[in-house]
Amino acid sequence: MKLFSEKLMVLLRDGRTLIGYLRSVDQFANLVLHRTIERIHVGNNYGDIERGVFIIRGENVVLLGEIDRGKELKLPLKEISVEEILDAQRREQEQRQEKHRLISKALKERGLAVNSDIINEDFC
Repeated sequence: MKLFSEKLMVLLRDGRTLIGYLRSVDQFANLVLHRTIERIHVGNNYGDIERGVFIIRGENVVLLGEIDRGKELKLPLKEISVEEILDAQRREQEQRQEKHRLISKALKERGLAVNSDIINEDFC
């Protein structure tokens, strides 16, 4: 299989993005990635966290794709340190939660019952 020598990106159901080299796959689509990094994007910045060997249960895979190394180098993204990207991610999540809180409050004031699980980025 050609994929065993290629760098792959895996998008997980919880929103995490993993990049690594496929070492094993089974009939349930469970994956083993080698030399794995977790890539966190915030705006045009990204940070990579080393994860090593990573076992992924198949039901958690949303997307799996080969990375074109030539295009990867040409992306208009800026790499920043792990500490900086984690801080930026935290701030982004706090802003999102505040926005959801304000939307919930506005809907409640109008007499609407709100299920916070259904509020997503489309409403913001």
